[in-house]
Amino acid sequence: MGIFRRIKTIVLAEVNEQIDQWEDPIAMTKQYLRELEQQLERGRQALAQQWVAERRYETLIAQAEATVEKRNRQAKLALERNEEAVAKLALRDKLLHEKKREAYKQQYNAIKAKTAEVARRLQELRERYDELAAKQLELTARVNAAQALKQIDTALASFSADEALRGFARMEERVIALEAEAAAARFGANVALSPVPFEEEVERELAKWKEAQATNA
Repeated sequence: MGIFRRIKTIVLAEVNEQIDQWEDPIAMTKQYLRELEQQLERGRQALAQQWVAERRYETLIAQAEATVEKRNRQAKLALERNEEAVAKLALRDKLLHEKKREAYKQQYNAIKAKTAEVARRLQELRERYDELAAKQLELTARVNAAQALKQIDTALASFSADEALRGFARMEERVIALEAEAAAARFGANVALSPVPFEEEVERELAKWKEAQATNA
């Protein structure tokens, strides 16, 4: 039994780890919002049905009241004409419609109470949805920031300061060499362009020697 328990623990651990990898925060929060949107839509449909039912019972109540008034007039007219049988029929129908009207009113009040409850819960759900939608935007921003920081940390982890310093040193040596080459090139150009040829120097030196001999003689 111990082996099976350990195997079960290992399997559950691997499954939970895989589920954690699948549960992308942004994707999951979007899915939760979609589910809330579906509930909101069902709530709006239910509220619309309640309103339809209210209108229907308002119509039934109005019809019953109209029939009651009509039967009152008929009963009154029949009694004025001594038509007791007709008056009795009118009063019977009047009483039936009064009972219907009261039943309709009770049902109407129950429907209105239910409508108010649906509207209240729908409003709460809407407020909750708006709150979670704002929270989803916040979580998305936090996830993006966390991923950016993770990428920066990865880049910094793979970055070697010593290697960069050595690289800069090599580049500095290269720049010094280029500067030396440029200076040497300018020096060579100056030598090549020297204004006093060697033969002229020899002639001037010979003239000095001749002048010295003439003075000594």
